Amino acid sequence: MRTGTDYLAALKDDREIYIDGQRVHDVASHPAFAPIAATVAELFDLAADPATAMTYTAPETGEAANLVYSIPRSQADLASRRRAIQAWARHTHGWVGRGPDHVGSFLAGFAAHPEAFAAEPHDLAANVVSYYRRLLRESLFVSSALIPPQVSRATTAHGWDGEFIQAGVAAERPDGLVIRGALMLATGAAVADEIFVSCIKPLTPEDRDFAVSFTVPVAAAGLKLYCRRPYAPAASSRYDYPLSTRYDETDALVVFGDVLVPWERVFVDRDVAGLRRQFFDTGAHVLGNWQAQIRLVVKLQFILGLARKIAAVNGTDTFPGVQERLGELASIASLVEAAVLAAEYQAAPDHSGLWRPDPRFLYGAMGLQAEFYLRVIAILRELAGGGVLQLPASVADLQNPATRADIDRYVQSPGLEAAERVKLFKLAWDAVGSEFGGRHQQYEMFYAGAPFVVKGYAYRHYGYEQHVADVEAFLASYGTGPSS
Repeated sequence: MRTGTDYLAALKDDREIYIDGQRVHDVASHPAFAPIAATVAELFDLAADPATAMTYTAPETGEAANLVYSIPRSQADLASRRRAIQAWARHTHGWVGRGPDHVGSFLAGFAAHPEAFAAEPHDLAANVVSYYRRLLRESLFVSSALIPPQVSRATTAHGWDGEFIQAGVAAERPDGLVIRGALMLATGAAVADEIFVSCIKPLTPEDRDFAVSFTVPVAAAGLKLYCRRPYAPAASSRYDYPLSTRYDETDALVVFGDVLVPWERVFVDRDVAGLRRQFFDTGAHVLGNWQAQIRLVVKLQFILGLARKIAAVNGTDTFPGVQERLGELASIASLVEAAVLAAEYQAAPDHSGLWRPDPRFLYGAMGLQAEFYLRVIAILRELAGGGVLQLPASVADLQNPATRADIDRYVQSPGLEAAERVKLFKLAWDAVGSEFGGRHQQYEMFYAGAPFVVKGYAYRHYGYEQHVADVEAFLASYGTGPSS
C-alpha cells in the first residue's frame, strides 16, 4: 500500500504550476500546497495502517488495495466501501471535497462497465480496465477537470470565437491525441498525481472535437495549471485559521498546450454520446456522488458539533430559540445521512454485478445540497453572533504578556479560559467568514453542477409512475354524481 512518504516523493516531478505569475518548483514544500499535500499524505498513511481496515484483496489484481477504489459487488461490499470513505472523511472532517476517493469512484464505475467505451472507431474498453488496475496497484490521486471555461453559457465550445478555448483534439497521431485548450475546475490538481479530463456539461454534435475523455499526468509536457489565490499562505497561524491551514485544496484552470495523450490513456474519442455513457451507463456518476454525499454528511456533523459547542459556551443552549436552531441542524444532517444509508439499503446489482446505490435517494439529497448548506452556515452564523467578530487579531495577543492579561479577563466564558474560547470562535470564523469559508459556501452550492441540473437528476430518477397511478386510481373512484 502506498504511504504518505511515497505520495509526497511522487510530487517532485517538475509539474508546471503558476501562482501570481510565478512558477512553483516544488509543490510539496510551497506554502500554498504543503498543508494540503501533508493532509493527503495522512490519508494514504491512514489507508496503509492495518488497524483502519481500509484494505481488501482486489479481484482485478489479486493484490491488496484501498477500499475507497473498490467495485462493490454485493451490499456488504457497498457498506465496506462506505466505511472506508467515512474513515477518510472523518480525518478531514469533510472539508476536503475532492480527495482521491472521488475520481477513484468514477474510475471504479468505468471499469465495471468497459463495454460503454467500446464504440467505433476505437474500442477503448481495455484502456479503462488497464487504468483501473493501475489505480488499484499504485493508489493514485486522480483529480478531475470536467467543466469548460466560463466564456459563454449561451453557446457551447464550437460557437466561441477562437479555436480550442475548451480543451479538445487539435490533431490525431498514430501514438495518440494532441490536446489544445483549457478546462476548469481542477480542485486539488496541483497536488494530484494525474488528472481525469472530460466534459460533464452537455455538448452538441458540432462539439465533436471536444467530446473526449482521458487521463494525463500533472507533469505532462505542455500541461499548465493556473491556481486561484491560495488561503494557507495568508493565514497568520494554525490557531487563527485551523481549516485554511490544513484543507485548502486550491482550484486550478488546466491549460493544454498541444499535450500528447497516448492512446492507452484515452477513454472516449470525439464521441458526444460517449461522454454521457461513461457517467450514466456505467454507474460512475452514482458511485462518485455517493462518495460526495458520504463526505458531506461528515462535514455537516462537524458543523453541527461546532454549533452545539458554541451554544454551550455562550450559555444559550437552554434557550428555546437556540434549541430550535440546533434541532434544525440536526434535522438537516440526519436527512442527508438517511439518504446515504437509504441509497445503500435500496441498492441493487446491475447486469454486470455492480451494486449501485439507489439514485432516487442519492439524487434527492443532492438536489437540496445547495439550500441545505446555505441554511447550515446561516444557523452557525446566527449562533456565533458577534463572538466571531470581537476576537484578538491573532494568537500573538495571547503570547504577549502586555496584552494577555486583558484577553484573559475580557474574552472568556464561565468554565472556559480565553485561549480556548478564542480558539473555538476562530474555528467558527474560518468555517463561515474567512476566504476559505466563503469558497466552501460557493463550492457546496455548485458541487455537482448548477442547482437546476442537480434537481434534474432527482426528477429523472425518482420514479413517479406508481404515485401518479395512485392519484389516477383515486380520481377514478368517484365522479360527478351525488352518490359517486
